[in-house]
Amino acid sequence: MAKTGNIRAMLSEGEGRMAAGRAAEVAALILASPAKGSWLIECLWDKDPGVANRAAQALEQVTREGLAHLDRRLTAIVDSWKNSLLGLLGEATERKLRWHLALIVPRLSLTGPECRRAAETLESWLEDRSSIIGTCALQGLYDLTRRDPSLSAHVLDLLRIHSRTGTPAMRARGRLLLRDLESS
Repeated sequence: MAKTGNIRAMLSEGEGRMAAGRAAEVAALILASPAKGSWLIECLWDKDPGVANRAAQALEQVTREGLAHLDRRLTAIVDSWKNSLLGLLGEATERKLRWHLALIVPRLSLTGPECRRAAETLESWLEDRSSIIGTCALQGLYDLTRRDPSLSAHVLDLLRIHSRTGTPAMRARGRLLLRDLESS
C-alpha cells in the first residue's frame, strides 16, 4: 500500500465527519517525519469529507506545533503546497475544513498579495452561520496582520465591530485580539 494510503487509512477512522479519529496520531507522525507532510496534505482533497476534515485537523496541529519551532523541512513541504492551500481556502465548503484552513493558511510564508487574497476570503467567512468559522476567521485575519502589516487598520476595524456584534465566541476572541493589536 502506498504511504499516502497508510495516512488516509488512519484518517478514515472516526465516526462521522466531525470526529477527530486518529488526527492527533497522524499529526505526531508528520511532526516526527516531516517528509511525509505531502501525504497528509493530499488528503485535504479526499472524496470522503471525514478524511478531509481529519486531515485539516492534523495539519492545523502540525503547523501550530511544527512551524512554531521552525522545522525548515516541514516549513518547506507545507509552503510547497501554498498555492493549492490558498485555492482550497476559497473553495472549501465543509465547516471543519474551513475553520482549520482559517488557522493554517496565515501560518504559510505568504506574500503581500497572497495575504490580501486570504484576508478577503476570511473576511467573507465572518458572516458564516457557524460561530467557530467566524471565530477562526477573526483569528486568521489577526494572524495575517503579522505577515502583512498593511492589513492592520482594516482588521482592527473588523475586530472592533465583531467584538461588539459577533457571536459570543467571536466577541470574546475579538476582544482578546483587539487588545493585542491595539497595544502593538
